[in-house]
Amino acid sequence: MVSSIALLLSAGLAAAQTFPVDLVGTWSSKSNATLTGSGFYDPVNEKFTEPSLTGISYSFTSDGHYEEAYYRAIANPSSPECPQGIMQWQHGSFSKQANGSLVMTPIAVDGRQLYSDPCAYKTAIYTRYNASEMFDRYTVSTDSYNNKTRLDLYQFDGSPMMPLYLAMSPPEMLPTSTLNPLTTSTPGGAKSTSKVKRSELPLNHNVFEKRTVQMQRADSVWWFGMFLTASGGVLYYFF
Repeated sequence: MVSSIALLLSAGLAAAQTFPVDLVGTWSSKSNATLTGSGFYDPVNEKFTEPSLTGISYSFTSDGHYEEAYYRAIANPSSPECPQGIMQWQHGSFSKQANGSLVMTPIAVDGRQLYSDPCAYKTAIYTRYNASEMFDRYTVSTDSYNNKTRLDLYQFDGSPMMPLYLAMSPPEMLPTSTLNPLTTSTPGGAKSTSKVKRSELPLNHNVFEKRTVQMQRADSVWWFGMFLTASGGVLYYFF
């Protein structure tokens, strides 16, 4: 009886979590300047490379992994000389649910954010970033204007994101496993890691324990930027 229930639960889970083939690839917003992969974020040296234009990018694999790259600029009409910028990167696993929604579950320790406000801080603020996402639905079609393969993602409340276009397939992504696991102390003062060996990827975590208040402000600015986008504001440039 127990075995039968377990089989039913497994079958239900498999039915609920599928990996759609039409999502496979790297998708980018109209600027096609922001793309996932090592050209955007370097996990070994803990460094972002600023794209030439703002934009967003998502990559999906056929076995349930994803990666995302965001580069946003936020205008400051009252002080035009003080634009703010946010770069965000994370990766993890995704699944398509039975109702058609997409659930994105990031690897919490790997996500990174770089926030810049030149009129408030002398240097940019580099912090961890971890945000699960749920898209209500998505569609893949051929854009009638430029004849490119187009991905439309709809946020949890049904509002559409900016359209993304297929930039490459197979996708351009960093390794899908945990890249920078937290270290733990072992007897004798040595450090050990989980999931990947230390020798495979250096662990540089000394910059993440400071400026908690500033990190919270960066998050609030990000959400304000999202509000401007939804209201037809001026969050994005050159898409």
